[in-house]
Amino acid sequence: MDFVWAVLVGGAICVIGQLMMDVGKLTPAHTMTILVIAGAVLDGISFGGVSLYDRFIDFAGAGATVPITSFGNALVHGATKELQDNGWIGILTGIFELTSAGITAAIVFSFLAALVARPRG
Repeated sequence: MDFVWAVLVGGAICVIGQLMMDVGKLTPAHTMTILVIAGAVLDGISFGGVSLYDRFIDFAGAGATVPITSFGNALVHGATKELQDNGWIGILTGIFELTSAGITAAIVFSFLAALVARPRG
């Protein structure tokens, strides 16, 4: 049943993004930004010491951790954790601590794609 919820929730997030572009006529950049901010806001809201996005992850598993909303969650989660551990400087370091692998992969694969593909000019 975990797989079913993961597919349904992850698919629903993708459908929301697609509707934002098709019906709302938003650009992909605007859609991505809104979804990242939604994940960040949901991580910032907590009940009983557990963030709303963490409860969402417990329910949906990969359906909540794979879509772009989890990037916003990781940014805020890392910043708040490091803020508690290291003070105000932790806000800056925490953002990169949890997201550095994803950011590095995006840069490396974008570079490799640019080497292989011919840009249109």
